[in-house]
Amino acid sequence: MTDTRPPLAVFDLDNTLADTAHRQRFLERRPRDWDAFFAGAPQDPPIAEGIALVLDSARECEIVYLTGRPERCRRDTLDWLAAHGLPEGRVFMRRNDDRRPARRTKLEILGRLARTREIRVLVDDDELVCDDARRAGFTVVRASWTAPSEALEEAQEREGRT
Repeated sequence: MTDTRPPLAVFDLDNTLADTAHRQRFLERRPRDWDAFFAGAPQDPPIAEGIALVLDSARECEIVYLTGRPERCRRDTLDWLAAHGLPEGRVFMRRNDDRRPARRTKLEILGRLARTREIRVLVDDDELVCDDARRAGFTVVRASWTAPSEALEEAQEREGRT
């Protein structure tokens, strides 16, 4: 039987839809202040390019959000999505104790989703996530509309925090 459900469009949050620049300072100090970094997420301004792409994708796709944020941030994340008028969709987050690199956690979830659904596109700002997703056969749009943050890249890859 043919699956009649729409394909999935999968979107990252931080620096793809939500501008984290105002809270980067918490990652630039040692030790990093993760509680303050995530506490600032509700004040993230939306990124126009990412928001437009989600809204455009929602015309043909079911939207899924795939973030490296820990599960303890779920309520703030859902509230932020709703406050900015983004389409409803499943939100996949990392377990609070999961410190694997973002590219591992995200590719694992993409693989699970792809077993039962067509994934039309993944939109993410993390170059390593994008590269691995392309190698795995996914169509990828790299969200290059914010300035890269060395501290955030290190957190995503080496510390498995976001």
